[in-house]
Amino acid sequence: MAGEMDLAKMLETLTVSVRPDHYVLVALPPEVTPPPLGDGVAAVIDEAEGPTIIATISRAAREQWPHDFVASWLTLDIHSALEAVGLTATFSRQLGRAGIPCNVIAGFYHDHILVPVDKTDAAVEVIEALAKPAP
Repeated sequence: MAGEMDLAKMLETLTVSVRPDHYVLVALPPEVTPPPLGDGVAAVIDEAEGPTIIATISRAAREQWPHDFVASWLTLDIHSALEAVGLTATFSRQLGRAGIPCNVIAGFYHDHILVPVDKTDAAVEVIEALAKPAP
C-alpha cells in the first residue's frame, strides 16, 4: 500500500498517538553487540561511534544503561510515503517555534517523534493543530 504524497491531505487528517511508557536513547560502546528488539528495546541504530538503543526507561534501568534524555514516543497516524516532501519540515518547524525539541524516526508506514516527557501534551497539541484550518 502506497503512502500519501500530498502534504495538504496529510495535514488535514493528521492525528497523533502516544505510546505508553517513557523512552531513552542509550549510546553503547562500539565493541558491544546491541540487544535484540523486544523486551523494552524498540529500536537499534547502527552508528560509527557504536549502537544507539531506543529503549523503555524500565529496560534501561534494569540494564543500568546510562541515559539523560527521557522521552515520550509520538506516532503520526498518517501513512506518509517515504518520498513525500514537507511533512517533517512542517511539524518540526512548528515544534521548534513552540520550543519543543524533537527527534524523528521514519518508519515505512509512519513517522515517529521522541519529545521530552514534560512537553508531550504541548507537542501533541502543536502537531494536531496543523490539521485545523487557519482562522
